[in-house]
Amino acid sequence: MWDQGSDLASWIDRWAGHQPEALAVEFEGSRTNYEQLSRRIADVANWLHQHDVVPGDRVAWLGPNHPRVIDLLFACSRLGAIFLPLNSRLVVSEHSWILQDADPKILIAEETFYEHAQEAAEANIVHLLDDLIVGGTHSTAPRVGGPSDAVLLAYTSGTTGTPKGALLTQSAVAANALNGIHAHDLTSEDRILTFLPLFHVGGLNIQTLPALMTGASVLLHRTFEPGDWLKDVAEWQPTWSLFVPATLNAVSNHPLFDKTELSSLRGLMAGSSTIPEASTRPFFERGISVGQVYGATETAPIAIVMRIDQASERPKSCGKPATLCEIRIVDDNGEDVSPGEPGELWVRGPNILTEYWRNPEATSASITDGWFHTGDVGHSDPEGWIYVDDRKKDVVISGGENIYPAELENVLAESPLFVESTVIGVPDTHWGEIPVVVAVAADEVRPENDAVLNLFNNRIARFKHPRKVVWVDALPRNVMGKVLKHEVRKLIGGSDTTN
Repeated sequence: MWDQGSDLASWIDRWAGHQPEALAVEFEGSRTNYEQLSRRIADVANWLHQHDVVPGDRVAWLGPNHPRVIDLLFACSRLGAIFLPLNSRLVVSEHSWILQDADPKILIAEETFYEHAQEAAEANIVHLLDDLIVGGTHSTAPRVGGPSDAVLLAYTSGTTGTPKGALLTQSAVAANALNGIHAHDLTSEDRILTFLPLFHVGGLNIQTLPALMTGASVLLHRTFEPGDWLKDVAEWQPTWSLFVPATLNAVSNHPLFDKTELSSLRGLMAGSSTIPEASTRPFFERGISVGQVYGATETAPIAIVMRIDQASERPKSCGKPATLCEIRIVDDNGEDVSPGEPGELWVRGPNILTEYWRNPEATSASITDGWFHTGDVGHSDPEGWIYVDDRKKDVVISGGENIYPAELENVLAESPLFVESTVIGVPDTHWGEIPVVVAVAADEVRPENDAVLNLFNNRIARFKHPRKVVWVDALPRNVMGKVLKHEVRKLIGGSDTTN
């Protein structure tokens, strides 16, 4: 894919040679050009080397979005070390578990997370972000990293419980970047507005790294605030930005949405398995197409892409295989199914994980002959477009029939009765399982039971209809907006249920 003696940081070095003064990263008024970025990466690599980081060591980060996340990843690539971005929304006990599992040599913490980091980790490995403010030195660190070396240890979001560390090589990250470049037709003229967390492969790898590896510019937001996004779209004039359904809704519902000029945008991308049409419609109505990226932490994450020039034609499809990926849809025996038939999505390509960190059992259960088992159920149409139906583990089997909660959730998403909603299966003595709506009401006075259950009349086959409604104050979600259904199941025990 590139010279075997090169590392990921060499891509930045080459852009520093081609366009040294071009803007690479802007953050809170501070602008870094490609020459400065290349030098800063070298300085951070030297700092890590001086702190005894050697090939294979893990270097952890805990904090909000910051340009140092980018520096650390590329610096690790020079050293052959492994970057470990931690989800800043986890609690101390969750971080402690991950840190014990990953055993990093160093943990860099942003100031507001410093005490948290010291509590979660061994204190002697924790350093403040300010320690990394270096400059004016010439790196003496050996440059030993290469394409086959692991560079990113990304822990899964824990939608099934305990997170697992997906280990990605430099070659896998580069392959994913090429998938991203092709998905967006990126050039050095593009301007990317990034607000999704860089501790997640979505925020880091769908647009941000592909942009930097093609010489484009990135405006980085510390956190997401819809008003700030709209302000910078008007003033900074980005060409692309990445969303999840919840953030699309937050922007389109903001009072400044209709007043903000969006014409600089070539399009938007949304990272999700399924995206409700209600979330994308306000943007299409303003002439902004919303494409889609489907994938997983284990696929770095780009596996399937719906490009913006095709998105309006097939709003329920997540697209076709990314440039360097292959997709199979298989039955329980691992045999390919026919178009229209549901099966599990398997992904193969140079971008998938090498292994789960220190978990050979999970690795062997999830990878067969190079094919990663996503755990998602989907189908294709005769033209090869792929549709994600649901998580395999979330399929409700009621009276011997498979019911896909996502199909029911699409109906709920169109209703103004809810702030948010989901569907899960619960045990039933007669049917085995029944589908249940779990929702947050839009008004203080909750709707009547029939008002919710009647939404499915003439829309969904009767045997698929939910049998109950459970009201909660909020749905637990991970950082990418995905509902944590195992947490939802814990919630409904003590919640108000309507039969």
